Amino acid sequence: MLTCGRFLSSSAATTTASFSPLRTLTRSLLRRPHPRLLSSASAAAATTAVEPDTKGGSGAGGGGAVRPQWKAAIDFKWIRDNRDAVADNIRSRNSAANLDLVLELYDEYLALQKEVERLRAERNAVANKMKGKLDPSVRQALVEEGKNLKEALIGLEEDLVGLTDKLQLEAQSIPNATHPDVPVGGEESSVVRKEVGSQRSFNFTIKDHLQLGKELDLFDFDAAAEVSGSKFYYLKNEAVLLEMALVNWAISEVSKKGFTPLITPEIVRSSVVEKCGFQPRAQNTQVYSIENSDQCLIGTAEIPVGGIHMDSILLESALPLKYVAYSHCFRTEAGAAGAATRGLYRVHQFSKVEMFIFCRPEESDKWHEELIMIEEDLYASLGLHFKTLDMATGDLGAPAYRKFDIEAWMPGLERYGEISSASNCTDYQSRRLGIRYRPAPSEPPPANAKKGKAAGGPTQFVHTLNATAVAVPRLMVCILENFQQEDGSIVIPEPLRPFLGGLEVLSPKSK
Repeated sequence: MLTCGRFLSSSAATTTASFSPLRTLTRSLLRRPHPRLLSSASAAAATTAVEPDTKGGSGAGGGGAVRPQWKAAIDFKWIRDNRDAVADNIRSRNSAANLDLVLELYDEYLALQKEVERLRAERNAVANKMKGKLDPSVRQALVEEGKNLKEALIGLEEDLVGLTDKLQLEAQSIPNATHPDVPVGGEESSVVRKEVGSQRSFNFTIKDHLQLGKELDLFDFDAAAEVSGSKFYYLKNEAVLLEMALVNWAISEVSKKGFTPLITPEIVRSSVVEKCGFQPRAQNTQVYSIENSDQCLIGTAEIPVGGIHMDSILLESALPLKYVAYSHCFRTEAGAAGAATRGLYRVHQFSKVEMFIFCRPEESDKWHEELIMIEEDLYASLGLHFKTLDMATGDLGAPAYRKFDIEAWMPGLERYGEISSASNCTDYQSRRLGIRYRPAPSEPPPANAKKGKAAGGPTQFVHTLNATAVAVPRLMVCILENFQQEDGSIVIPEPLRPFLGGLEVLSPKSK
């Protein structure tokens, strides 16, 4: 998906069994080139929903504290045991995660949990003592002791819930692991993996897409600004046909690779947005939230596609699941301004075709390479000049283990502009969305196996990947600016012509 805004992660569940490992973190920080997912019996607890605290609560969670609405599995013990490595990962990604506070809360959680378990054991012991014949005075003493233990236990259990909530919320800022080959540093440290084509030489004064669009009567920003505000637009005439052609062409080409076409919902629950790694209600968020509701407009089809198998256990034989999804996308573009973002380059609403894959953990690196290859083949077939970059740690959103961006030359804007990206999110999203698969058994089950007992061992979390096939406005900028002619016409790239009824050239309207 196209990069936008900041991301968040999530964390722990309410019981010891729920703190299952954040496995991708271990992989990257130990610099292992091929991530391997370990299984955990606590996987089922990974996405336990928790209602918002509307009563103000008591104990550690009181005072009107915000409560997490969902929880993911994180191995806090591993994080504590590998504190320096985790800190390095947080630092290299410019994350705001407060590791010291997370570990302090975890130690408090362990101590409080130990005390709760001690009181439970004492209460059970008292209950067992009361089963036989007892002197009335002894029984009364035991009743009083049991009552006191019960009251103390209620208070500590409330404190434990509140402390767990605090731990969960603080741990949400811990980012995913980082692939060992990702360059360390800011965006300027990103490395060019591949360059395709070259900048076109023009023997006439070139125009940007805004001027070309005005002369060709393709869009109207002024009317849209009156109706909707800045960074909105009307597409007109052949621009409408060009958008539909780009969408249909992309879906057609990607479907040939075994991807299932989808048209997704464009309003989703805030919790699903968060589970995918976005912050719908943070300052400078890129997400439009619907007032007085728990819903948001999507910024990418990655979100509803990621949620399509939420809280599911998939068969290993069904993997990989590959989708190509069409949707409108809505982004606040908070803080975006200046000539470099003018026109269609950065807008609040646009159409996009997104690729998404659910796969086995050991195959995610392979599918990441497949996704970037599909993108490169698409843009090369249009005749665009572009470069593929391996993005540095400082440019990775929290869900991404590794991200490749494609930047195409836009001569009218006189710069390269991002037209797509491809991200491997490993099990970051699936641990939050509760998407697992059951490995196929290596051997047939024995004849005396109990009926209904699952074969194949513990379930594992799938890996998820996403990549942009077409972000319509950015490609429209590329086509108009790169294929403009001296008379103001635009030559349509050959692969798109069948989707435009054979139209080869966009010509200025006769006056």
